Amino acid sequence: MNAQIAESSASQTTEPDTAALGRARLRRLVLTGFMGAGKTTVGRLLAERLGWDFLDLDALIEARTGLAVPSIFAEHGERHFRKLESQALAAALGRSNIVLALGGGTPEVLTNRLLLEQTPATATVFLDAPFSTLYDRCMMQAINPNSTARPNLADPAAAQARFLARQPLYRRLARYTIDTAELSTEETVAALLARVAAPPARRP
Repeated sequence: MNAQIAESSASQTTEPDTAALGRARLRRLVLTGFMGAGKTTVGRLLAERLGWDFLDLDALIEARTGLAVPSIFAEHGERHFRKLESQALAAALGRSNIVLALGGGTPEVLTNRLLLEQTPATATVFLDAPFSTLYDRCMMQAINPNSTARPNLADPAAAQARFLARQPLYRRLARYTIDTAELSTEETVAALLARVAAPPARRP
């Protein structure tokens, strides 16, 4: 994910699209999914449409520690990073009117899943797509010299195994699942807002 914390404001020419969220009584939308799902790009546009703030969890960790995420892994190990991640997630969920993009591995930690499930007025959104689509997106992004390196994709077979292991967690956490395989960023945001606006399905 892009290592920047961006705060988005509503467009000066359009009203924030908050009516649906008001009906759903939501104050936080959390985007989850694997690398290449579009959590950061979708999150920024979604926050802009809502007049909310956008937070990237990895960027928040970097701001709190003064270290880049790869450096934290290299110098302190994954266990330490996950502890920092849980602390940053708890801080982020203490805010209102935010769109929060998670790291791909965030839902693997039980503490993080409990935080997401038990924080009121919070909905988690799974941006779904087949692994082949996500992998191709990451390869296209790698062409950009300003893109963030993704060493976890160096071994495609291992990356796919990681994707398959995480997918059930993404689905279990999600209140909304959006299949983004054939959608642009704008279409993904529109689809999500439409899902939030729709009345809940009646149970048989």
